[in-house]
Amino acid sequence: MVPAQAGVGRSSRGLRLWIADGVGRSSVKNSLAVLVRVMEQAVRDGIITLNPARVVGWQSEYQKAEDELDDPRSLALTDWTALTALADALVERSYQQFAGWGSVVIFAAATAARIGEVSGVRVKDIDPVNWIWTVRRQTTPAPGGLIDKGTKGKMARRVPLIEEVRPIVAQRLLTAGPDPNARLFTGRGGGRISTAVLRDATHWDEVVTKLGYEHLRRHDLRHTGLTWMADAGVPLHVLRIIAGHGSLMTTQRYLHPDL
Repeated sequence: MVPAQAGVGRSSRGLRLWIADGVGRSSVKNSLAVLVRVMEQAVRDGIITLNPARVVGWQSEYQKAEDELDDPRSLALTDWTALTALADALVERSYQQFAGWGSVVIFAAATAARIGEVSGVRVKDIDPVNWIWTVRRQTTPAPGGLIDKGTKGKMARRVPLIEEVRPIVAQRLLTAGPDPNARLFTGRGGGRISTAVLRDATHWDEVVTKLGYEHLRRHDLRHTGLTWMADAGVPLHVLRIIAGHGSLMTTQRYLHPDL
C-alpha cells in the first residue's frame, strides 16, 4: 500500500502530466471528482488516513500553464540547429524512424503553436503565396461525430511561416493533395497527434534528457518560436496575436531583458 502522503505527491505529479499533455479542465475535474469519492470511502473505512486524490490548487496550475511561465525564454531552444537536432533525435528514436514526428516538432516550434493546433492544420489554412498560416477554430465534424476544436475555442489568428519551415509546409501540401480539408500533419498511422501520442511515439522524455533539455515538454516548443520572434523584432502587439495571449503582460515575458 502506498502511504497517504506519497499518494498526494503522485496525484500532483499526475496532474502536471495531464496539463502538459493537453487534457482539458473538464476532463480533469470529472476524473478527480470520481477519485475523490472513491478514496474518501477508503478513508472512512480506515484503509488510508488521507485522501490522496484531493489535489489543492489544480485550477491555478492550469492558469499558470495557460499564462505561460514566469521566464518562458529560459525554455527556448538556442537556434535552428538545436531545433533540427532535437527533431532528428526524436525521429531516430521512434518506431521505423517516422519523419513526420520531426516535422511536427519543427513546425510547432517555428510557429509558436500547440501540438493540438499543429495536428489540426488543414490545406485550406495555409496561404502558400504569402506564407501565412491561419490558425482557426475547427468546426467541421470529424469521423465519429466529434468536433475538432484545435484552438481551444479561441478566435482565429494569423501566423507567419518563417523561411526555414516553408520547405516542410510545401512538401506537406504536395503530399496532402487538393482536398482543402486534408490534414497536413498526422501520426504514423494517419491519425491525429496529441502531446501524449508524440511523447510515447518518440520516447520524448528519454531523448530530451539525453540532449540536456530535461525540463522541456511538448507544450514548451512554442516558447522557442515566441522567443525567436521577439528577438527578431516582431512588434509586441503582433506577437501577442500570434501567441493568442489574452494579456499583453504575458507576451512581454518573451522580450529580452535589455528591451
